[in-house]
Amino acid sequence: MCLDICVREIKDGEKPLLESFMYDAIFIPEGEERPSRDVLKFPEISRYYESFGRQGDYCLVAEIDNEIVGTVWTRLFSEENRSYGFIDSSTPELAMSVTHKYRNMGIGKHLLSEMLKLIESKGYIQISLSVDTDNFAYEMYKKFGFVDIQLVGKSMTMMKKLNEG
Repeated sequence: MCLDICVREIKDGEKPLLESFMYDAIFIPEGEERPSRDVLKFPEISRYYESFGRQGDYCLVAEIDNEIVGTVWTRLFSEENRSYGFIDSSTPELAMSVTHKYRNMGIGKHLLSEMLKLIESKGYIQISLSVDTDNFAYEMYKKFGFVDIQLVGKSMTMMKKLNEG
């Protein structure tokens, strides 16, 4: 299947979509039930999308036929307001989600590649994320040069150095 994918920066009016994409980004192992959407109200989850647009926030969307089918975004967090993949306050943390219908079509790889270029162009020297080691995306991140930093339960904090050619 050949898809005409447009990757672009998110528009202000689209930022509320990050809440739904955050819900879709929550990894649910095979056979387990999805949690209630109430999980989005937990501070450790909501900090990824609430008040998006502050200093250091960047988001790209993948659009097909005028429908946003995937997002990748980064945020800076502080020691006091840590996130799952927190390294330090100058390392943006990445979150990414592609709608179920469009998974396994290369959209996530395309989004990730474009975000890495964007973050590098902004002068950042590294980027981090947290991913469940059972998530198929874990292997994809390794192929993009992310390395394991710390395992917490089944979630791996990973980091990628930028500006490495």
